[in-house]
Amino acid sequence: MGVVSNQGIKDGETIVSTGGMYELGFFSPSNSNNRYLGIWFKKISTGRVVWIANRDFPLLNRTGKLKVSSEGLLLLSCCGDTVIWSSNSSASVRYNNNPVAQLLDTGNFVVKDGSSSSNKTNFIWQSFDYPGDTLLAGMKLGMDYITGTNRSLTSWKGTDDPSPGQYVSYIDTNGYPQILLSQGVVVDVRFGPWNGIRFSGLPTEMSNPIYSLDFVVSQKEVYYKFELKSSIVQIIHLKWDGSISMLHWNNRSQDWLVYTSGLIDSCGHYGICGPYGSCNTNTNPPCNCMEGFEPKSPEEWNIADWSNGCKLQSPLDCKAGDAFRKVIKMKFPDTRHSWYNRSMTLGECEIACRRNCSCTAYANLDIRKGGSGCLLWFGELMDLKVCEESQDLYIRMPSSLLTGLTVSQPGFNRKIQILTIVLSILVVLVGMFVAVYAFRMKKKRSYMKGREKCKTNGKVDISVTPVYHFVGRRVHSIDRHYSDVEKEDLELNFFSLSIITKATNNFSINNKLGEGGFGPVYKGVLETGQEIAVKQLSRTSEQGYDEFYNEVVCVAKLQHRNLVKLVGYCMDGDERILIYEYMSNKSLDLLLFDETKSCMLDWPQRFCIINGIARGMLYLHQDSRLRIIHRDLKAANILLDHDMNPKISDFGLAREFEGNQITAKTKKVVGTYGYISPEYALHGRFSVKSDVFSFGVLVLEIVSGKKNREFSHEDLNDNLLGHAWRLYTEGKYLDLMSPSLQSSCIISEVKRSIHVGLLCVQNHAQDRPTMSSVVMMLGGDGILPPPKQPAFFAEEDSPKLNTYSGVDEATITLLHPR
Repeated sequence: MGVVSNQGIKDGETIVSTGGMYELGFFSPSNSNNRYLGIWFKKISTGRVVWIANRDFPLLNRTGKLKVSSEGLLLLSCCGDTVIWSSNSSASVRYNNNPVAQLLDTGNFVVKDGSSSSNKTNFIWQSFDYPGDTLLAGMKLGMDYITGTNRSLTSWKGTDDPSPGQYVSYIDTNGYPQILLSQGVVVDVRFGPWNGIRFSGLPTEMSNPIYSLDFVVSQKEVYYKFELKSSIVQIIHLKWDGSISMLHWNNRSQDWLVYTSGLIDSCGHYGICGPYGSCNTNTNPPCNCMEGFEPKSPEEWNIADWSNGCKLQSPLDCKAGDAFRKVIKMKFPDTRHSWYNRSMTLGECEIACRRNCSCTAYANLDIRKGGSGCLLWFGELMDLKVCEESQDLYIRMPSSLLTGLTVSQPGFNRKIQILTIVLSILVVLVGMFVAVYAFRMKKKRSYMKGREKCKTNGKVDISVTPVYHFVGRRVHSIDRHYSDVEKEDLELNFFSLSIITKATNNFSINNKLGEGGFGPVYKGVLETGQEIAVKQLSRTSEQGYDEFYNEVVCVAKLQHRNLVKLVGYCMDGDERILIYEYMSNKSLDLLLFDETKSCMLDWPQRFCIINGIARGMLYLHQDSRLRIIHRDLKAANILLDHDMNPKISDFGLAREFEGNQITAKTKKVVGTYGYISPEYALHGRFSVKSDVFSFGVLVLEIVSGKKNREFSHEDLNDNLLGHAWRLYTEGKYLDLMSPSLQSSCIISEVKRSIHVGLLCVQNHAQDRPTMSSVVMMLGGDGILPPPKQPAFFAEEDSPKLNTYSGVDEATITLLHPR
């Protein structure tokens, strides 16, 4: 039974799977009047919900309707045509194939091509990619690297509240994959790693006729799933209180029984004994230091505070030669700081660990067929637990502490060992020489580049990005050719990498907010409780250290309520990290261009956002100590705080003007298609009027809810600017307004905003107003000058631009739906 394109089901109607096992429709939880679109068991356990579409956006009445668009999107609407939830899909659908939605007897709700010849598994969209709090047989938990889909379980907020709770179970892929259960950003329980048969630390299961487990790690995806081998129905459920268990349906008792659970005992919670601390449920107290180790803080240890863990009784001395103690009956430690290789033998694994002084332990990756593969740990070993059934773990220790203990034999004679040490020293020396040589050549190239671009009168060309050296909390120029650059205390916090790592839960994928041209962005929480956004420069990023320094220096000197606040920075080796205040409502584009969320932005909020951006740009152009040209103003770079106040972000491409300078020219055009002014795109000339043009595009996007670069008219080859101009000349420019604003708009403000937007996007820079004029026009009620024809930039006619991001959405708050 399916839902045909453009037809739908209303509240009170349902869809039943072919075999009658599952049913889809609208329901209300106990003690609640909210309505949700969900899937539940019909044949057994009537009413047990296994999936919900609109967990974040409950319906407040019974006017809900679900239909399938001709593009293959599921649209959940209420109160007429207001869409509150929709499915997302990158799959293309031919309009004549009539996409349909169908509830399968596996519990998977899918949208597929209506053509009879279509592949049954080639779905346009499926609910199995977006689990709730329940994992059904055949449903994957994990990451698809091809599509970017990250499948995780999220608990309900309460027994009667399906909205996302504080517990999330997911596969962490920072090292060798393992399953983590987190409460907020704090890891609560850890399962794993997978050793080919089971998760390390869990008992071996007898061969059973009920289900089979599968854990796959490949370049394309990482996932865990179970498949049923009998008619018994089983599910994995993450409860609102964080408990996780496998349940199976018992026909005799007509109830769900616990088949297995997460085994949360005195040693079940993550790392309660600290680094190198071993937890044993059969001892009291449960925490002990392994042989050769002692408590880091005996005083705290004696009062049952084991969080600081243990340390070696004697420090490691890699040069003098360390050995490895074989530890048995121990749950493998946390693998988030690990490395693995599937083809190495255990002997090769030992050699690899010996050659790296940072390696603290090693083991076989897979215990089947006598063992294979290599797993190396780096740094302190966390979350160790005594288990009857586990595999051998080899922990690095000083040779002096290993008398009488089980030691791993090197596997090669003394001569080879000496030769290995000599070769290692030579490799290190050669590496140091190459690094020093590369550093000097890079510095020389930077020096020559500065000489070539400096003006003859000794003034610094503003198109040259100055290079800075960070010392403590001060920034100092390291090149005499940049002596005109202001040197001053930026009063900017320096954060150590360890603090940032802890705040982001070791840059956990669960904390990842998104990824832009600079690199990935993570949410973090400092020890003070302050929420932060952590932007990490990717090693593969087209942006680099120049943009990092530029943003730090630029933002640190700017203070305005409509500019994002830079909390601090981090530099450690090759790491370059920017730390910002966290914006709880993310970026403007995530609300503005999403049909399901744009209705959350009424006209008073949009007009407030327009005015806030204008004031922020006025500050940059005129009122700040520096005259800053942003050069990448767009919806993705406007962040919204908890009160929906706009804050301009991402100053990596910004440039500073000196004195009375009003324009500059560059050979390297950077920015984002759809927002770049014509004189900048064609001739490399940029000025404050370049930002004004971008602001005008942004105003028209805010009014219409449409992207300039993606807009197309069914009859005319207009972009958004051309469409707005045509409507203006025909006296119908209110037609540009988003339909969702009909009930909240103030017509005079909408008209004025469109008029100002058209003035800002005029073809010639001299025809555009300054931001001071823009602010006055938006806040006044006087007569505005008529706009001239705007710059028409159809994307296919655009010049080839060197965009750092390569996409429209380069921002520190880009979110990917689960």
